[in-house]
Amino acid sequence: MSEETTTTQKVTTRRKVRVGKVVSNKADKTIVVRIERQVAHPLYRKYFKQSTKVMAHDPNNECNIGDTVKVIEHRPLSARKRWALVEIIERAQ
Repeated sequence: MSEETTTTQKVTTRRKVRVGKVVSNKADKTIVVRIERQVAHPLYRKYFKQSTKVMAHDPNNECNIGDTVKVIEHRPLSARKRWALVEIIERAQ
């Protein structure tokens, strides 16, 4: 009697998740998100802000300028779009 046990291992990918503010929503189904982070100066150790702008896929065109959103890394959707909208954290006032 040989008992076979099959174990299925779920492979999870570690996608980057970032939070930022929408700075543009002019393109169709696309938003531009500014992601800010604090970095220490290598010599003086003073913290300053650096920002990166990424283009993200917004399939329902539901974001407006000033919204705080969460985006996740995604497969390439166009020449510059590699992020997708996960949720809108806070609407702009």
